[in-house]
Amino acid sequence: MTRQLAFALAAGAALSLSACQTGPRTRADLVADAGACADTRFNVYFSEGSARLTGQAEQLIETTAMGLRTCTIIRSRVIGLADSTGTPQANWTLSQRRAVAVSQALEKYGLPAPVFEIAVGGELGATTADGREDPVRRRAEVHLSVTP
Repeated sequence: MTRQLAFALAAGAALSLSACQTGPRTRADLVADAGACADTRFNVYFSEGSARLTGQAEQLIETTAMGLRTCTIIRSRVIGLADSTGTPQANWTLSQRRAVAVSQALEKYGLPAPVFEIAVGGELGATTADGREDPVRRRAEVHLSVTP
């Protein structure tokens, strides 16, 4: 992939992220919504340098999948992100691994989705205005468009 294409993809992901809900959903939130077919968005957080799902992330994904099993998923998008620790290429790869890990877990728990669209944001926007690292960037964002 050319550097210009990679930058364009990252910029597009960053622009789409600016319009997204950023607050994480808890397991209790998802259990309360279980059985309701509605668009769903949530974040899965990772440790620094890792694409391994935590137990809490597995529970969140499982609960979401259980709640949406009877729904029709018309669009699914998982966006992997990273902080600025490491090289840009390493962060790009890590972002992709995070998105793939989340999409595979959603499939593992039986989420009925035709195709998981994977997007990668890399480290774009990973530092705060004062130049400090933003650890909240160590995540994958999940966006599911649903019909009853």
